Amino acid sequence: MRKTIIDSAARAIEEGTNWLDLEKLASVEISSENELFPIEHALKLAISTGWRAAATGPQILRLRFDDPQELHRIQFHVIERAAERMQEIAIFVEMAGVGVQELRRQQFTFSPHGSTEEVEDFAVELARVTMIEFRIDPDRNHDPKRSQNYASLAALRLA
Repeated sequence: MRKTIIDSAARAIEEGTNWLDLEKLASVEISSENELFPIEHALKLAISTGWRAAATGPQILRLRFDDPQELHRIQFHVIERAAERMQEIAIFVEMAGVGVQELRRQQFTFSPHGSTEEVEDFAVELARVTMIEFRIDPDRNHDPKRSQNYASLAALRLA
């Protein structure tokens, strides 16, 4: 029988990935930020506390690259252990000469007694990317004006 311990395999995949140093390659625009959980924490390649919005409801996180980039992989990690909710993340990209287009829209559900983490990791082939934007609605079940939930990202990686 062939066996693989997932944690070890995941570490090997991560070590072989050339993640972009987003702090050096891009400027960040965000709609809200909790001062204890700044966006830099989600962009660091080392494990950290992640980013969290200061306000409830939908948020925007936008990375504007200093020079156009090729993107081959997008990975983000969300943790929610306190509230039951459905979150949606829509990803938009702007490519030189092409304009802005929606790349992906993903919804997932959190439950304190069930699913508390979500890792999305997908391959893309994008050239000359000048901007990537994440529109995060932390509570798709409610009217954004009545949402009591905060958008957050434990980690965001691009390669």
